Amino acid sequence: MSVKKQLKITFLGTGTSTGVPMIASKNEVRFSEDSKDKRLRSSVMFSWDENNYIIDCGPDFRQQMLRANVESIKGILFSHEHADHIAGFDEIRPYYYRMGDVPIYSDERVLKALQKRYDYIFATENRYPSAPAVAPSVITKDDVLLFDGVEVLPIQVMHGDLPILGYRFGNVAYLTDVKSIPEEEKKKLQGLDVLITTALRRESHKTHANLEEALDLVKELNPKRAYFSHISELLGFHEDIQKELPENVALAYDELEVFVDM
Repeated sequence: MSVKKQLKITFLGTGTSTGVPMIASKNEVRFSEDSKDKRLRSSVMFSWDENNYIIDCGPDFRQQMLRANVESIKGILFSHEHADHIAGFDEIRPYYYRMGDVPIYSDERVLKALQKRYDYIFATENRYPSAPAVAPSVITKDDVLLFDGVEVLPIQVMHGDLPILGYRFGNVAYLTDVKSIPEEEKKKLQGLDVLITTALRRESHKTHANLEEALDLVKELNPKRAYFSHISELLGFHEDIQKELPENVALAYDELEVFVDM
């Protein structure tokens, strides 16, 4: 009898760019004793067999890797170049020491931003002895990737006016910082087992979906399950918001693990 493989999704961080709680905030969520109201910057890991692929490498990357006890990675995919998604890039050094050049995947604009900000990582001459190195692959929304037997589709979504990339691993899609999705790209989001998307706060925002817009997207795409991430303290207490959500929708929280048959 064949054994079904499972895709494991680990929520490494579920907070917005400032994290939750935000420094010096007076919001009541800051004082919550519920661990689900403590959110590092948004990142997620897809795992199967011995393979770990991470989306985004923000300022909390080191803490996230230690907390989740991630001993090896196969690659990092980037959604876009904002600091909360790339500011932990130098922390890949331990993985580089073990595996050599770390595979990274991004569009051309994001790669240029990484090369500018972390020029020493990409240097080919006079390299600093302990600097990590990477094996970059430029990808577009039209590519179809194959990672260790799993098909991965880049999906272009709009972060306000900025086109960025979400990713579909098998029947699971991760869309961070999304405000809207072009109709053509929505075709890649049909038949999902799990949709992970942004629900920043209740109030409207210029570049991120709010709770109402996230719920509308779930209703339109009709995945079996949905999880909301990239959450601000302005959304409110985790447990309060969870009570308002449909049965197949949940607020994600740091260290949550979700399993999907492949």
